[in-house]
Amino acid sequence: MTTLTLPQPRSLLRLSDLTLLGVAVVWGTSYGVAKGALAFYPVLGFLAVRFILTFVLLLPALLRATGRQRVDAMRAGLPLGALMLGIFLCETFGVAYTQASNAAFLISLCVVFTPFVEWWLLGSRPARAMFVFAGISLLGAALLSGGLAGQFGPGDGLMLAAAVLRAITVCQTSKLTRRSSAPALALTAVQAGVIGFGSLLLALLMPGQLPPLPIDSAFWLASAYLVLGCTVFAFFAQNWALQRTSPSRVALLTSSEPAFGALFAVLWLGEGLSITGWLGGGLIVVAALWTTARRG
Repeated sequence: MTTLTLPQPRSLLRLSDLTLLGVAVVWGTSYGVAKGALAFYPVLGFLAVRFILTFVLLLPALLRATGRQRVDAMRAGLPLGALMLGIFLCETFGVAYTQASNAAFLISLCVVFTPFVEWWLLGSRPARAMFVFAGISLLGAALLSGGLAGQFGPGDGLMLAAAVLRAITVCQTSKLTRRSSAPALALTAVQAGVIGFGSLLLALLMPGQLPPLPIDSAFWLASAYLVLGCTVFAFFAQNWALQRTSPSRVALLTSSEPAFGALFAVLWLGEGLSITGWLGGGLIVVAALWTTARRG
């Protein structure tokens, strides 16, 4: 196997890197925002609201696409949406059954899994530096979250599954979109539809009924931020970047999400962070910035 080489101009690669760091920033803030929204509505119902709104918002982009583009969007978006629905379910229920520190550390294993999944699924061996940067980022995540504490339980297994699914999804997105004619917004619309309507179906199949939608402005403001920033922008940016750079690079840059999440928690939510946590966050950011300094 040979190392993947992407014939992209340095300026385009740098734009892709900065876009992915922007994704990490908004995803890092999403935990606190989503936690506030979930105080008003159940998890599956909230996921349905968030992603069905995204689907409706992006539906014009899907309808404007040509017939060939819509077929390509469906061909890639349906399996990718199913994978992402699995990620959200594993993460959501995993967090409920394990410690927050365990969840943060285990989901960060995605950055270690991705180079091996890329090698396995795409037949492209990432550059050695990607493995080094992944190790630094994982060490930072361990320091930031406190590592794995206590016994390994069902919640930990779900978070580990989510990390594996994240790695597979990043690589499958690269594989399915690299030669696809589907615009990134049309692809994002299909993915959002699968997640949103899949969540709604699961919510309706669960015991009990969904309560009426909240009328509190805080819920809808949080939903608007998550829809526009953490779904429309983030999904579009990741789909766009994966057509221009390697899955390992994408995973490493977006893995800086916990560091930005911790910074948001300190500055906006007033939470404390230990010296070890600051060191761990710094290592994650250094690994991400180091990656942007490399061309491949």
